[in-house]
Amino acid sequence: MVMRHGVRPGVGGWLVLVLVVAGCGAGGGPPTAAEPSASPSPHSPSAEELCATVVTYWSRKVLDSHTYGDYQSMGLSNGQYEILRQVVDDARAVKKRQGAAAADESIGRGVRRGCADWYRAGGPGKGPWS
Repeated sequence: MVMRHGVRPGVGGWLVLVLVVAGCGAGGGPPTAAEPSASPSPHSPSAEELCATVVTYWSRKVLDSHTYGDYQSMGLSNGQYEILRQVVDDARAVKKRQGAAAADESIGRGVRRGCADWYRAGGPGKGPWS
């Protein structure tokens, strides 16, 4: 075996492996208070936030069409579908008067208000069409 500078070939690789396994490598230990975790804590959206997300999505899709479609194929409850219909009717009127950007803002405001009101009043019931 040829030795250079007093180290046998292959020893350097083993030394790196031992240091990494021992936690001496970069990022080798659990985060400390001074080193917070890189990933944020997961946030579970509330039922009202989920309502707003799904109704906003479908309201924007429906705005430019001439029909509302089937609420079941959209994955909406009857209550969410009623919010969508009202919001889209209002947004269509706003779009005629003020343009697409104003209609999009109208959808956002209307859906947030509609879902908040719906959940304040009890939200979905126990039946399939609630």
